Amino acid sequence: MRVKSIKKKWVFSSLVFVLLIMAGISLACGQVYIQLDVVFAAVCRELGLTALSGSPISSEQAAILWQIRLPRTLIGILVGAALAISGAVMQGVFSNPLADPGIIGVSSGAAFGAVVAIALGLTNLSMFYMPLFAVLGAAGTVALTFFLSMRRGKIPVMTLLLAGVTVSMFLGALTSGILTFISEYKLREFLFWSVGGLDYRRWEHVWLGIGPILSGTIFLCLLSRQLNILVLGDEEARAVGMKVMPMRLLLLFVASLTTAAAVCISGSIGFVGLVVPHIVRLMVGPEHRVLLPASALLGGIFLLACDTLGRVILPTAEIRVGIMTALLGAPYFLYLLRRIQRGDAF
Repeated sequence: MRVKSIKKKWVFSSLVFVLLIMAGISLACGQVYIQLDVVFAAVCRELGLTALSGSPISSEQAAILWQIRLPRTLIGILVGAALAISGAVMQGVFSNPLADPGIIGVSSGAAFGAVVAIALGLTNLSMFYMPLFAVLGAAGTVALTFFLSMRRGKIPVMTLLLAGVTVSMFLGALTSGILTFISEYKLREFLFWSVGGLDYRRWEHVWLGIGPILSGTIFLCLLSRQLNILVLGDEEARAVGMKVMPMRLLLLFVASLTTAAAVCISGSIGFVGLVVPHIVRLMVGPEHRVLLPASALLGGIFLLACDTLGRVILPTAEIRVGIMTALLGAPYFLYLLRRIQRGDAF
């Protein structure tokens, strides 16, 4: 037991250290490169550690660092953590290694809400209308999926999955229908959002997402023990006095809202919630009290790495993070599919 405890502490310490390093690299890299020692000095100066703030920083570098890259980096950490921990929860609830945050219609609901805000011209009035409508669309979709799945006070897992697919297809059709009637400018605005990215994100986006994402992440971590019991099976969970269906719905609803809060500020970003929990499971095992916080940390690392790579891989252009996560996540998805076909255990 002591060896396992030491190993888990080492894993968490390593993840935190890598996250800090990745955040520093994210702050340094871009069209205008800022040396890592300058980034370190600027951060130390901001924290009041004047003894460590040796390298000077120009006003231009300070503006780039604090007004452009720091909000982008923080949003990358928040969104990556939200998608990864939500994916881990849904994989546990469904006992399905292919489950991810979009499985019950969260992403399609957010996309529908976003396109409605754009079609109504609300995005020209305030930047907050699109994320607001995206969250409302995602929450409404989850509620509709639960309602359609419920039979005599129970929600069978397979029925929930089928309802989620059906609602997603229906909302996808509505979204496509709206897109055919809006102007070319509004169409480009929606496509820019739907690809998923961290560029052009400001401090307002950070304040918009930090509350619900942190609250959802902490709440899911607090429910990790209950998730461990659910994974054992319904009979075992009832034997220890757990109300299985309410707990399953609570976990799914919190995970869905956490995902919706992330999607509303970054657009649709795939594969994070699918890939990251599996990597963490190989590192720390299936214990959700360790798996969930570790997934949140690695999710932030993974998304920052994809975003930074997308910024530096081409000298004169930027590949959006939603494209990078798909390019890196799709091969792993195929590998996972092959493992399932061979009958490997989840």
